[in-house]
Amino acid sequence: VKVSPNVHVALLSKKSLLYNSLSSKQMLCSDKTQNFALIDSLILFLPPLPDTTGENIAESLVAEGLASRREGIRANNPEQNRLAELEDQAKVAKKGTWSEGTGSHTVRDLKYTIENPRHFVDSMHQKPVNAIIEHVRDGSVVRALLLPDYYLVTVMLSGIKCPTFKREADGTETPEPFAAEAKFFTESRLLQRDVQIVLESCHNQNILGTILHPNGNITELLLKEGFARCVDWSIAVYTRGAEKLRAAERYAKERKLRIWRDYVAPTANLDQKDKQFIAKVMQVLNADAIVVKLNSGDYKTIHLSSIRPPRLEGEGTQDKNRKLRPLYDIPYMFEAREFLRKKLIGKKVNVTVDYIRPASTATETVPAFSERTCATVAIGGINIAEALVSKGLATVIRYRQDDDQRSSHYDELLAAEARAIKNGKGLHSKKEVPIHRVADISGDTQKAKQFLPFLQRAGRSEAVVEYVFSGSRLKLYMPKETCLITFLLAGIECPRGARNLPGLVQEGEPFSEEATVFTKELVLQREVGHRPHASPSCWVREGKTELTALPSLGLDGSLEEVPW
Repeated sequence: VKVSPNVHVALLSKKSLLYNSLSSKQMLCSDKTQNFALIDSLILFLPPLPDTTGENIAESLVAEGLASRREGIRANNPEQNRLAELEDQAKVAKKGTWSEGTGSHTVRDLKYTIENPRHFVDSMHQKPVNAIIEHVRDGSVVRALLLPDYYLVTVMLSGIKCPTFKREADGTETPEPFAAEAKFFTESRLLQRDVQIVLESCHNQNILGTILHPNGNITELLLKEGFARCVDWSIAVYTRGAEKLRAAERYAKERKLRIWRDYVAPTANLDQKDKQFIAKVMQVLNADAIVVKLNSGDYKTIHLSSIRPPRLEGEGTQDKNRKLRPLYDIPYMFEAREFLRKKLIGKKVNVTVDYIRPASTATETVPAFSERTCATVAIGGINIAEALVSKGLATVIRYRQDDDQRSSHYDELLAAEARAIKNGKGLHSKKEVPIHRVADISGDTQKAKQFLPFLQRAGRSEAVVEYVFSGSRLKLYMPKETCLITFLLAGIECPRGARNLPGLVQEGEPFSEEATVFTKELVLQREVGHRPHASPSCWVREGKTELTALPSLGLDGSLEEVPW
């Protein structure tokens, strides 16, 4: 083999001593090479300018006894004479192939299969393993030789996926957009290079890992250059931090690099002031929705991104003869609502809009939904959705891989759910679900009369304002007595609001809406205390009897500070 001094050589052979030459000379191949040619079993990387000052690879191989002169060449020139001289020196020194014995100790016992990949990965304890990259299947899948035991394994990069080559029925391969470019990006940086691999997990007999090179992390580079996208099913095992991968992907999306050339952000049509703002929480609708008051005074419904509240599983769990009350009848719905109520009501929160879910029409199994604003809500630096999921009071929605309408903290939500499942919390608990037997006596005359003496004897009781009918008419939930009652504020009567009557709509009195809003902002879903008067009575209004203990209302003992 005659190799010109200005040619850098990377050997592909894996046989005995010839393979040793790769280990000693592979680093001479530079990332700056621009051209290459395949000649027999050699890849010749040609530098842009001739370099006669570097090491002559052919001479080095012959000097170490790892190659010999090609037989039949009789050219008498300085280069051939130099090779002959070096070969004679190697023979005298008994180097390489000229050493005594059969050379069996230099043959590597490659292991092409692993009986139990999961056990093999676990035995590495996520410690970096020295390896050589032997083949690049696509940008995110490589074949690596693990040292020093010579396991030849296929490694998929954790947390990402590059465009692939689809095999057609006739055996040909059709590359997806940017598949060839992604493969070359990885090849030019890792092929035949000494690297370290962190084996992180095993999925369906496929080994997942991270390849570490002195010049950088190829996983993050592929994302940053727009050659790959994050994948949810493996990003959780990435040991270098999923947030780094999301940040690299976000960098490529913002610049519309390669596979993201047509990318449009979910909130691209929103003004900056509508994407992120501070608001006051006025009401908790259920386990994933709240009503906030903006600085402008407007009210806005916010849905927590990427989580699903508790729901009934199966049709047989509901008594068809009884009306469903979701707050009390769905397991853990009440606990989830109470968690949000105690954390958020009356507090200012930071809202970051992640996406707008468009309105949908009704189907046979799914009701219609209006347009939803989905956002990440934080208070005191705590992501409320993550806290809710970590307690097992909500689950994380799974998306298609190409669906970017998700929480900006989606990985944290997945991790929180994994902890909740591991610890058996809330919805993931194997214990019996909590049952809330709440009696609604707000519209039952007989039950109201029976309950009134008990309420009088109890004196001051604690309650939560569940609903505001008007400025002076409220529905209270009494946790100690586990019942719902309707109360009228003592000594006042607010304007009546609009009502739907049979055959007509009765308009509300002046200032009825303002009175209702005033009371809502003051006491809705707040913990209050009530004390019945000495002479309670039952008032009859338009044919409906309501218990009216005419209480004096106190909001956590601080209502007196609020100007009426």
